[in-house]
Amino acid sequence: MTFVLGLTGSIGMGKSATADLFRRLGVPVHDADATVHRLYRGRAAPLIEKAFPGTVADGAVDRAKMGAVVLGNPERMKHLEAIVHPLVRDEEEAFLEKVSALSPVAVLDIPLLFETRGEARCDAVLVVTAPAFVQRDRVMARPGMTEEKFHAILAKQMKDEDKRARAHFLVDTSRGFASAEAQVRSILACLAGRPGRRHRF
Repeated sequence: MTFVLGLTGSIGMGKSATADLFRRLGVPVHDADATVHRLYRGRAAPLIEKAFPGTVADGAVDRAKMGAVVLGNPERMKHLEAIVHPLVRDEEEAFLEKVSALSPVAVLDIPLLFETRGEARCDAVLVVTAPAFVQRDRVMARPGMTEEKFHAILAKQMKDEDKRARAHFLVDTSRGFASAEAQVRSILACLAGRPGRRHRF
């Protein structure tokens, strides 16, 4: 059975670049964020409009309007997550069914993996990490980023050291692309031949 590797990491750690490394090495990757974006333009839109009238325009969720509705309101955020998360799980399950006969390893790229207890759906977890000063420099270089935004994002995420403590594997992206690729190759070599558990949601 396909070995399911959860991939996560805080903002600015290089998680997306690491996911791309897996793809380049032929490993199928399911991107939870990309799935949400797709659902916002598809199946989730009418459900969200029903729950939060005025947040959908031209058949797609207006993320700015949606953000204004749920920002700072935990109850509304939980309501939104109750709509979206099951749909994401459905997409994830379909992805795993599709690749189960094609690849010995599959990656679930989930930014808030531990925060949403997604590790229960994985055979192992890889945390992408980097020193705090590297993380800060990367994030602050993004267009429109401010100290306030940065700290607000960090406040929603589990601390990097706590993620690292719960990880089975680590990739440190602070040492350059070649080093990160070598670390990914090493992890895949370690997983070679390991059977995965089949997860039911």
